[in-house]
Amino acid sequence: MDLEHDPQASASIAEITAALDVELLDQIGPLTDFWLVRVSKSRKRHVKDVLGRYGDLRSLANAQSNRRSTESLHARHIVTSISKILPQQPRQRNKRDAYYAERAPPPSRPPINVHSSANAIASRLQIKDPIFSEQWHFVNEEYPQNTMNVTPVWEDLGLTGKGVYVAMVDDGLDYTHNDLKDNFFKEGSYDFNDHESLPTPKLSDDHHGTRCAGQISAVKNDVCGLGIAYNSKIAGLRILSGPISDVDEALALNYAYQNTSIYSCSWGPPDDGRSMEGPAYLIQKAVLEGVTTGRGGKGSIFVFASGNGAASGDQCNFDGYTNSIFSVTVGAIDYKGLHPYYSEACAANMIVTYSSGNGKSIATTDVGGKDKCTSTHGGTSAAAPFASAVFALALEARPDLTWRDIQHLCVTSAVPINLDDPDWDKTAVGRPYSYTYGYGLLDTWHFVNAAKSWKLVKPQAWIDLPVIELGGGKVDEENNMLGGLSIPPGGVSSKLTITREMLSENNFEDLEHVTIKIWVNHTKRGDVEVELISPNGVHSVLAKARPRDSSASGYPGWTFMTLKHWSESPIGEWTIRVSDKNDKSHKGYFLGWTMSLFGSSVDAVAAKPYVLKADTPSPGNPIPIQLPTPTNGTTKTYPKPTEHLPGDPGAIPGETDKPAIPTPESTLDEGYFTGMSHLLKNSTWLIFSIAAVILFGIGATIYFCRRQRRLRDYDLLNHGEDVPMVDHGAYGSSGGGRDRARTKELYDAFGEVSDDEEASVRRPLTSNEHSEYPENESGSRYKDEPEPKGRVSPGSNDGSWEHA
Repeated sequence: MDLEHDPQASASIAEITAALDVELLDQIGPLTDFWLVRVSKSRKRHVKDVLGRYGDLRSLANAQSNRRSTESLHARHIVTSISKILPQQPRQRNKRDAYYAERAPPPSRPPINVHSSANAIASRLQIKDPIFSEQWHFVNEEYPQNTMNVTPVWEDLGLTGKGVYVAMVDDGLDYTHNDLKDNFFKEGSYDFNDHESLPTPKLSDDHHGTRCAGQISAVKNDVCGLGIAYNSKIAGLRILSGPISDVDEALALNYAYQNTSIYSCSWGPPDDGRSMEGPAYLIQKAVLEGVTTGRGGKGSIFVFASGNGAASGDQCNFDGYTNSIFSVTVGAIDYKGLHPYYSEACAANMIVTYSSGNGKSIATTDVGGKDKCTSTHGGTSAAAPFASAVFALALEARPDLTWRDIQHLCVTSAVPINLDDPDWDKTAVGRPYSYTYGYGLLDTWHFVNAAKSWKLVKPQAWIDLPVIELGGGKVDEENNMLGGLSIPPGGVSSKLTITREMLSENNFEDLEHVTIKIWVNHTKRGDVEVELISPNGVHSVLAKARPRDSSASGYPGWTFMTLKHWSESPIGEWTIRVSDKNDKSHKGYFLGWTMSLFGSSVDAVAAKPYVLKADTPSPGNPIPIQLPTPTNGTTKTYPKPTEHLPGDPGAIPGETDKPAIPTPESTLDEGYFTGMSHLLKNSTWLIFSIAAVILFGIGATIYFCRRQRRLRDYDLLNHGEDVPMVDHGAYGSSGGGRDRARTKELYDAFGEVSDDEEASVRRPLTSNEHSEYPENESGSRYKDEPEPKGRVSPGSNDGSWEHA
């Protein structure tokens, strides 16, 4: 169990362990107030006995009778000194590899010679790595504009990542590989699965970390290819090769955190469109410790892959790692610059980099031999290490950059891509933002040059607002959600106001992240949609309906995060809107919500470090018992994270014309035509709409004229003549077959396809591709390389963690 001790309280840690009858093992890493304790081995007792004892002490401390008794005073002495005590339950963290238009050039970017070949550049830069020509993210001969734009940084700026340490938090690292051994950072490495000093890949598919590491730090030699920061040092922290505890994960994310600058994390909760999971409280404390005191106070940089569940309707705002203000969340585009079908969208996406799709993947190092390479790596797992490598180059140029400076540079220097994609919208300050692409492509040349002249941001400031309780909503001591406003057709809204005085009182200057914590009780969580509207009219869709999510747990204090209001003035009225599908068989209630603003401080001297509270307010409870981390209720541990994954559907075309998360339809007081304003922003839609109205009018006029003529002709007929009720020549057979068929065509042209009908009109599957909706509803369909013929993937993913 992990125990958080309140150092300001009266009881010592020794008194607490004695009262609970547990053994004190050790402090948890650099977290000074966190201790690992266990049930005494000499007694036949269990964790539940310790928790029961703690509950008895709480009851005794809160009892109104005999409050001055010795027992009651001792209980209060102990209980008030414990901030939190939680059992350790090993969980499986899984990987996110892929076992599955034109953009505006950035300022200051060197012109790309479209006639340059990989061989020509290799000759000029004296690159002898044999698969360099396959690393299209360096030199893309088919689509020259679509590269990471790294070679000018090597050639013109002389930056290669020297002196920067990056950790792969993954399934191990082959430190004997000839492309990695010279850059291996042994002191920053550890195996938390087997508790050994070296992160040796041992299982048959422990290749993920080695592949990601090669993208960053593969050396310049005659083996495989090059890493983007090929002189950076790379560490391996093995956590994905089996279940580990929250303590081990927390230790991994703080391991060697004074020397390690960047933690590259290509994993997360299941990408199945059903799960809603995030880091436990202890892990949140470790991340906060990293950004607060890591790198000598400049802060650890945590990079997370956005996830591969887009085809399953998943969104990265349901992942508490990508949804964190402390993470740089990275999505993917393919070698054509298109959005691959797997890359998840959400309001927490910050940037995109290149990865697999449209039949091409990433070439990098591999396990299985000291010179082993692969060309089948991909998914958002590959996108995140590319971002980590670019940050390493920037830190070589500017080692004083803080974790927030890196995020600011992502926002301000990213290159918007595929601007015709309807997913793009303008922020209040005029900056393009997309749920699919974030603020755009991470261009290495642009990012590093911006970093060189960057003025460091002031320390962080924040505002935590009180909980707004709705309809008598409350969370009781058993964590049951009670009361609240019933969600009617059209949804329900709530508002709060931010004043200039509130900013001044909290030393708050410029806005960065906005988080929303929300309590919604609903019998089908996937029907719920949540939208935040700023005082300037900027809409952030925090949750879109997820058809596969049938959980009845609702949102028991889930925190959403949005980047769409970066640099916006927060002064004025903010509105949150909660709606659902209005399915009479399912009911929902909106209990309450709260909002927090994060940004930069006015006075750097007066800035205070952010404190993560053990218990936060909830509707009806000023200080409630800690709510459990929401899950889909069907957690299952697999012997190995990747054993249930099917083959690689890498030939699926990318797209640029589908809004990933469209703004929800109008509700309440916004009138019938709210969505029309979004359509009219695009001149193409305006022209199409006008043409459609004109054509409809012409068609209707012709129809009624012909109908009137036929009626007139019918009246002129002799009563003795036999007249068919249907004109076979003009309208079809007497059975109405063609007539009904034409009517059906007209109806479908303006209707929506139902869930059942949609499956029948999907594109044909490729030979190595599984159905997007398999019978077992597995949320994971991706793997680094195609499966052998005849292999059958095991069953559904029921809550183990997913690789990106």
